[in-house]
Amino acid sequence: MSTYSAPVRDMQFAIEELADLKTVATLAGCEDATPDLVNSVLEEAAKFAGGVWAPLDRAGDVEGPRWNDGHVAMPEGFHAAYRQFVEAGWNGLRFGAEYGGQGLPKLVDAAVMEMWNGANLGFSLVSLLTQGAIEAILLRGTDAQKQKYLPRLVTGEWTGTMNLTEPQAGSDLALLRASAVPEGDHYRIRGQKIFISFGEHDLADNIIHLVLARTPNAPEGVKGISLFLVPKFLVNDDGSLGERNDVSCVSIEHKLGIHASPTATLAFGDKGGAIGYLLGDENRGLESMFIMMNEARFAVGMQGVAVAERAYQRALDWAKQRLQGRDAANGGHVVAIIRHPDVRRMLMSMKSRIEAMRALAYVVAAMLDTARRHPDADARACAQASADLLIPVVKGWSTESAIDIASIGLQIHGGMGYVEETGAAQHLRHARITTIYEGTTGIQAIDLVGRKILRDDGRAARTLIADIEGVADGLERAPGDDLAAIRTRLRGAVAALSAAVDWIRTAGRDDINAVLCGATPFLHLMGIVSGGWQMARAALIAHDKLAAGENDPSFYRAKIATARFFADHFLCQAAALSDTTMHAGAGVMALSEEQF
Repeated sequence: MSTYSAPVRDMQFAIEELADLKTVATLAGCEDATPDLVNSVLEEAAKFAGGVWAPLDRAGDVEGPRWNDGHVAMPEGFHAAYRQFVEAGWNGLRFGAEYGGQGLPKLVDAAVMEMWNGANLGFSLVSLLTQGAIEAILLRGTDAQKQKYLPRLVTGEWTGTMNLTEPQAGSDLALLRASAVPEGDHYRIRGQKIFISFGEHDLADNIIHLVLARTPNAPEGVKGISLFLVPKFLVNDDGSLGERNDVSCVSIEHKLGIHASPTATLAFGDKGGAIGYLLGDENRGLESMFIMMNEARFAVGMQGVAVAERAYQRALDWAKQRLQGRDAANGGHVVAIIRHPDVRRMLMSMKSRIEAMRALAYVVAAMLDTARRHPDADARACAQASADLLIPVVKGWSTESAIDIASIGLQIHGGMGYVEETGAAQHLRHARITTIYEGTTGIQAIDLVGRKILRDDGRAARTLIADIEGVADGLERAPGDDLAAIRTRLRGAVAALSAAVDWIRTAGRDDINAVLCGATPFLHLMGIVSGGWQMARAALIAHDKLAAGENDPSFYRAKIATARFFADHFLCQAAALSDTTMHAGAGVMALSEEQF
């Protein structure tokens, strides 16, 4: 059974060449992010991911956490691995030194995050949610709250959660009923939250829950939601832990996949009310929670990249060792199945999409670094608008692609693919969940066309389209059939995207339902074209590297070949997806409810 080996070389290429590490390192606070330092971080993270977390992946899936009378015990080996993680400082990679972090760019953190997810996706959620809580406290917390909670959250000594969902309120947060009644310098929180990842566990001494609730005089709907910080154990002024707060774990879910992550149902206030502290302003909790949600959505997109990579590695290992069938071209002898054209097609389908997904996600991470740290306000705003446009794509397209990639991995394994002991099925089960939590694919698509296209009349999308057209122009100077084919496919794809954006801008004024009917096909269109944009850039860079006589020519030739495959097999789908985007409404809404 194959284990996980972080694809460090491809990560380095995406970070340095596509996401432009050199420019990111000029931003305030990122000056230490030299290629040598970043490569050292990647190499050490790869050793930790493959050597410490990956061996626990199978145990986490089979054994999983155990609930007993409100307590959750993690599987054997997880406690020691988490202690090593904290002691090595991995949790605080991108946070400031003033709170015990390393201060590295989000770009670097994104690559390391991919490694944790690829090695052990369920385990990685403990860090993912903690980092989201840190971001919310950094941006909305008081100085006292930051000093009290951030140092131990940044190190990972304490973990964090986000508590949105209730039994009657899934994606529709306007239906939230959890209450928060003021009492002196705090509030009493009452209500129930479900689907809380790492809502209870025994890895850390304390869990800091960030909870959405309503104050007594709050207006109805989403405008009446506030955000509260509710520790599992109250924290004394000197930082020591006090008494247990009135929050308890009622149960943990039995899920399709990601078994190593305890998904808890939490009850707040069964014994009089949990003590919580307002984070930010009353009735503006959704704004604060969106900080965490945006972080989480990007992170789940990275999970899509990671689980796809893990499925690919397992399938590739199998294809190289599985002897089956005879060589069609040379005849006679039995060969490893990687010699068969259709298996090679499946592997290239996996590989090319993973590289496109990874490149796009890393480029978005660099945009987020620019949005946070660039000295010019206009540059920050432009980078933020571009990142906001693409985060639903990173989340939605990457995770949907991961399902197909993991499914292809099973196909390559043949009959052994659906035998759990092989391990291939685990990746498909994991991938299927990533499209649902932190906002389903449909919600990402609605966000994309509504908040990101219609709200700014397509300005951010137009900027993206211009950038893609610029890459197509750059390909004009590059010789060779492969680059010519990529250029032709990219021009056709970006024209299809442009037509769909124009249609959404026009149709959205008169028939929003027609736009919403085509929102998910449009998200896939954006993903394919944005991914193709990065693959075309990679091919152009690889061509220039080969022309300059750079080392590692095999890597650069593979980049061009993989980009050509992506263009021929995926960019060619753009015209059809654009057409579906613009004409989906008639069929989607044609039947009455009684006709279903």
